[in-house]
Amino acid sequence: MSVHLKALRKHLRHQRRSVSRFRHKKSQQDILSRLIRFKPFQQAQKIGLYLHAFGEINTNQIIEYCFKQRKEVYLPMICTMNQQLHWVQISQTQYRNKRFSYHPLGMQEPMASRGLHVSTLDLLIMPLLACDVHGTRIGMGGGFYDKTLASARHKPFRLGIAHDFQLLQLRLPRQPWDQPLDALMTPAKYLHFKR
Repeated sequence: MSVHLKALRKHLRHQRRSVSRFRHKKSQQDILSRLIRFKPFQQAQKIGLYLHAFGEINTNQIIEYCFKQRKEVYLPMICTMNQQLHWVQISQTQYRNKRFSYHPLGMQEPMASRGLHVSTLDLLIMPLLACDVHGTRIGMGGGFYDKTLASARHKPFRLGIAHDFQLLQLRLPRQPWDQPLDALMTPAKYLHFKR
């Protein structure tokens, strides 16, 4: 990883952690308002989401809205054997009772022995550290989403959600293994990318 990319990651992590509680709440509401009118979301039945842990866009309202619309909610669980994400369906009761375990990396995961492959999802809503105007996404550095999507026969629609400052005007370097987004949604903008 280049020195520039390392510094950029560090800066964005700090900026994301500095977002106020009020701004988090407002960003979450703005993105949910956009999602409700978003055709791939309306048409999707099986939706992969994440539990926010490091300053990402809060997903509470999105998850609750999915349950209200009788959509199936799947959360990622890291498979230790291949370092890929497996997707575990959760119920509203499980979500509200916070029946999750902590992964050593610091995020919560569903408590299950196995999950489904990402190919079974219709829509994958992904966290990120940064995204450029070409759909190149930088994650937290583990490569879990890239490895998982690279092995998918059927690729679900990939939607990144982020704070406005995470959309960068500079072109991010894209490696052959990087899996680009289909679209990015921020509180103020929506971008669709050609894959």
